[in-house]
Amino acid sequence: MSTVDIMATQTRLMTTGSIKKHLICFAFPIFLGGLLQQLYQTTDSVVVGNFVSTQALAAISSVGSLTMLIIGLFQGLSVGAGVVISTAFGEGNYDSVTKAVHTTVALGIINSILLTIIGYTFTPTILMWMKTPPEVFSDAQAYIQIFFLGISSLIMYNTASGILQAVGDSKNPLYFLIISALLNIVLDLVFVLGFGMGIEGTAYATIIAQSISAILSFRLLFRTKDVIRVRIKDVRIYRGYFGKTVRLGIPSGIQNSVTSFANVIVQSSINLFGPAAMAAHGSYNRIQGFAFIPITAFALAITTFTGQNLGARQRDRVREGARFGIIFAMALAQLVGFSLMLFGGQVMTIFTRDSEIIRLGVQKGSIAGWFFWALALSHTMTGVLRGAGKSIVPMTVMLSIWCVLRIIFIKVGLALFFDIRVVFWAHPVTWTISSTIFIIYYFTADWMERGDD
Repeated sequence: MSTVDIMATQTRLMTTGSIKKHLICFAFPIFLGGLLQQLYQTTDSVVVGNFVSTQALAAISSVGSLTMLIIGLFQGLSVGAGVVISTAFGEGNYDSVTKAVHTTVALGIINSILLTIIGYTFTPTILMWMKTPPEVFSDAQAYIQIFFLGISSLIMYNTASGILQAVGDSKNPLYFLIISALLNIVLDLVFVLGFGMGIEGTAYATIIAQSISAILSFRLLFRTKDVIRVRIKDVRIYRGYFGKTVRLGIPSGIQNSVTSFANVIVQSSINLFGPAAMAAHGSYNRIQGFAFIPITAFALAITTFTGQNLGARQRDRVREGARFGIIFAMALAQLVGFSLMLFGGQVMTIFTRDSEIIRLGVQKGSIAGWFFWALALSHTMTGVLRGAGKSIVPMTVMLSIWCVLRIIFIKVGLALFFDIRVVFWAHPVTWTISSTIFIIYYFTADWMERGDD
C-alpha cells in the first residue's frame, strides 16, 4: 500500500448501477475492518487471560458495556452527520456536503473534550453502581480510566471514518484499521510480556494504536482534493447543519446509550455470580462480536445507500437495497451463530483453561446462537430507517424493548429463579421481539417519506 494509494479518497455514488455490487463492495472493507478491530480487541483479552490473571480478565471483560454507555450518545451524533452528508452527496449539493463535514469535525472535537472529562471522572462511581467485585475493581478502574484519557483518538477516528463512509469510501478506513490493529497487537505483547505492565499495558496499547488511525484519517481529509476536504479555518458549527445532525443523531445516540445502559444492567447481574461468570460472559462476548461484523458492515452500507438514493429520489432502489442487505446480513450472522454453537468450547480455550469459565461461555453460546438472525434484522432495519431520516423509530423500539423490557426480564427472572441462564436469555428474547416490531413497521408504514416521525 503506497502513500499515493491512501492519499486519495475513493467516493462511491450509489444512485446508479448494480445495487448488490454497491452494497457488497461498500460493506466488504467495513467487514474486514471490523474483523481486524475485533481481532485486536480480542487480543487484549487473550493476552490478559493467559499472561496476567483471571481477575484481570474479569476486569477487562466487565468494562465493555460501560464504555459503550458513555460514548453511545456521542457516536449517535456521528451517525446523524453521516446521514446529512450522504443525502447531500446523493443530491449533488456539494456546498452542503462541505458545511456538513466541517460541522461534523467541530462536533467531534467538542465530544472528545466532554467525553474525556465525563468518562475519567465518573468511572469509579459507575463501577461501584455496577456492583463490580472488590477483587477486580482496581484493575477495571485502571483500565477504563486510561482508556478514557485517550478516548479522543477513537472519537476523531470514528468522525473521519464516518465522513469517508458517507460518500461511499469504505476502503481508506480499512487501510488505517489494518495499521492500527497490527500496532495494537504488537504493543499488547511488548507492554504486557516485555515490560510487565499488566492490564494497564493493554489500555495504553489501545489508545496509541487508535491515535495512529485518527492521525492517518485526518491526514487524508486535510490533503484530499474531493468535496470532503477538511480545512482548519472552516471547522465550526454551521447552524442549519448542526440542527439536522442533532435531529437525526440524538435519537441514534439515545438508542446507543439506552441499549448500553441495559447491557450495564446485564453486566451488573452477571457480576452477582462472581469472577468466573464475569470472565465467561466477557470472553464469549468477544467471540460473539464476530457475528456483529457482517451486521455492522451491512447496517452502515444500507444507511449510506438509503441516504444517497432517497436524496436522489430513487425509492425503488432503496427498497430493493434494503431487502437484499437485510437478508444477506441475517444469513451471515446466523452462520456465525451456528459456528459458535459447534466450536464455542474450543474457541473459549484461547482465553483461559479454567473449566468453569469455559462451561459458562459454552452455555451462553448454546442459548444465544440460535437467534443471531434476529440481532442482524434489528440492526440492519435500524440502518435502513436511519438512512431514511426515521431515527426516532428505532430509538423508540430499542428504548422500550432492548432497555426497559430487557431490564424487567432480568430483574423479575432473577427474583423468581436465581440462575445465570435468566441473564443469558435476556438478549435473544429482546432481539426477537424488536425484530418482530421492525418487520411490522417496514411493511405497514411509509418510512421513505422524508423527515423524521
